[in-house]
Amino acid sequence: MVAIRYEDIVKVPKALLHDHLDGGLRPATVVELAAEVGHELPTTDPEALGRWFVEAANSGSLERYLETFAHTVAVMQTAPALRRVARECALDLAADGVVYAEVRFAPEQHLEQHLTLDEVVEAVVAGFVEGSEQAAAAGTPIRIGTLLTAMRHAARSQEIAELAVRHRDTGVVGFDIAGAEAGFPPTRHLDAFEYLQRENFHFTIHAGEAFGLPSIWQAIQWCGADRLGHGVRIVDDITPGPPPVLGRLAAYVRDKRIPLELCPSSNVQTGAAASIADHPIGLLRDLRFRVTVNTDNRLMSGTSMSREMALLVDAFGYGWKELQWFTINAMKSAFIPFDERLRIIDEVIKPAYAKLLA
Repeated sequence: MVAIRYEDIVKVPKALLHDHLDGGLRPATVVELAAEVGHELPTTDPEALGRWFVEAANSGSLERYLETFAHTVAVMQTAPALRRVARECALDLAADGVVYAEVRFAPEQHLEQHLTLDEVVEAVVAGFVEGSEQAAAAGTPIRIGTLLTAMRHAARSQEIAELAVRHRDTGVVGFDIAGAEAGFPPTRHLDAFEYLQRENFHFTIHAGEAFGLPSIWQAIQWCGADRLGHGVRIVDDITPGPPPVLGRLAAYVRDKRIPLELCPSSNVQTGAAASIADHPIGLLRDLRFRVTVNTDNRLMSGTSMSREMALLVDAFGYGWKELQWFTINAMKSAFIPFDERLRIIDEVIKPAYAKLLA
């Protein structure tokens, strides 16, 4: 088999379901925005700052990993800043060959300069539209859907769920809860999830990242999650083989084709996996779970979709066939209408991979 080159991975179409807006800023943008608002950074050298974010996130602790966001959130408190960050996010993803992305953020974290929740959403969506238009003009079209996140340790999930539904026709395609899992089970937000179900609205839940099977079970069986944000700890319900034996929860997740939003580099950073080669994605892919590959936080992990795929190629020997499988899995699992998903699969993804697989 001909070795897959990184530059070829960049060119091939990719779909991304799990990417945080406040975890993907350009280091230079953080420096510029921090100077405007007087926020103190560890360093004002963009290159050094980029390294600092990655090193600070490499602690092996989800809690320590989350602390790095204090600096990015601090510079995302005005409408122009939010719009700029969203525009640059769209351009960066498009330049990396991403043709469809769902980018999430927590509106409740961007209110320090007295924006309303609606104004926060409007600024981000406007930035995504602007960036997508610029990307299309540059010959790298991208479709972006926005997910609104509620913080699981806070008490605004119902309000954020209503906000998401209110903006469902202007770019918001789903809802999420995020933050430290331990001590903050998804069932604390049951009212919000029941409301979303009544409104026929899509939602994913961060579950099974730092916390184990109970978090996944609650997210699915109590809350009705369409997808699992991370979900990597489903491997705890699989007894090693040969052949591997699936427990009832793992079997249910696989049988129901519940998508797993796996984020390999991020999982290594937070201690959910010892290394890329040891990441459960290899086993879960072999067992044909609905596996997707994602970036989580591009700044903190110093990563991109192309880099994540290249790491999997190196660790597991994957070829174009496997990369296409991950990509189509993600596109099948997107929160946009079926006909849109099908169009991107049939007209963008499959033709590009067919040339490589010929």
